[in-house]
Amino acid sequence: MSPVVILTALDLEYQAVREKLAGLRLHRHSQGTLFEVGRLADGRCQVVLAHVGKGNLSAAVLAERAIAEFRPAALLFVGVAGALHTHIALGDVVVATHVYAFHGGTSQDDGFKSRPRVWETSHAADQIAQHLHRTGAWAGDLDPRPQVHFGPIAAGEVVLNSRLSEHAHWIREHYNDARAIEMEGAGVAQAGHLNRALPVVVIRGISDRADGTKEATDREQWQPRAVANAAAFAAALAEELSTEEPTTRSSAMPDTNTNVAKGNAHVGVQAGIVHGGVWITPEASRQADLPEALAGFRSRLWQAWADGYLDEATYKAAETELGTADQALESETSDRKNALTLALKKLRGLVGDVAALAAELTAIIALAQSLS
Repeated sequence: MSPVVILTALDLEYQAVREKLAGLRLHRHSQGTLFEVGRLADGRCQVVLAHVGKGNLSAAVLAERAIAEFRPAALLFVGVAGALHTHIALGDVVVATHVYAFHGGTSQDDGFKSRPRVWETSHAADQIAQHLHRTGAWAGDLDPRPQVHFGPIAAGEVVLNSRLSEHAHWIREHYNDARAIEMEGAGVAQAGHLNRALPVVVIRGISDRADGTKEATDREQWQPRAVANAAAFAAALAEELSTEEPTTRSSAMPDTNTNVAKGNAHVGVQAGIVHGGVWITPEASRQADLPEALAGFRSRLWQAWADGYLDEATYKAAETELGTADQALESETSDRKNALTLALKKLRGLVGDVAALAAELTAIIALAQSLS
């Protein structure tokens, strides 16, 4: 089962989601970004949690990083927002059907002309979220039970706290169907769009009315109350999204057939179902395939740990050897082929109890040995 990535902008949003998780462990990205990985305490979905800070730019960059590192089934952004309509109450939850990036435009002599970008939530994810809302089970023991609103969300780079400002008039004139306004949704939506249309859902708890009363509502502790509601909906949605993966994507480690040909023999593969790729040891260098092969192996290594096939100590040691292999591949020294092969063989020894991983490494080692 692939994980679901959940991103937040504020620490209180992060803590609200974190309270829903169990068995947390720290995962450090090679560029220093810290992720926490665990499972939903009341479910079986694997969740990757990260704090991205404020703004669409940082949200987009770290969303892309999370997608590349964990290959998730979906990406959720959870946080607070300001309501743009009076019928949406404090504490309610807004689920984006599409996200407006409203700051785009062109300035001309006769005024500013809007050139927005829009990303729609995937149909499948929207259908699951709507069904979850209709059943009502997601709310659990929340009292009072918040309303859930589906509709557009406006994402920009400023905090709106006025109904009279020029900015407020602009939003009402050009985006009057937006239910709420926030600062990160456009970034994560773009990251999902650029990664084979990965399902992205933005979920916001309403903590203010974007009307000049934000300081008062913050003093009344509406931020933690609102994000607790959003986190509850997000947790339930993550569980549903994780179980909706195609049946061809299995949480079990697949069996792998490996054939080695010697002399004039030919290699064939016999299997009812072939999971992943079929690797044939090349006669010529296939150096370009190695980075992709190592990246794919890293994802399956993590999955094996998450599914209980590897213990924590073995997983960390394997990650260390995999990092050594990455460094050897990137080096320009004459000894890089030997260093790469040695690291991969050590790695194979560590994961030898997981037949599928060991077999995959055998194929990768063959690629490494073909380097010139």
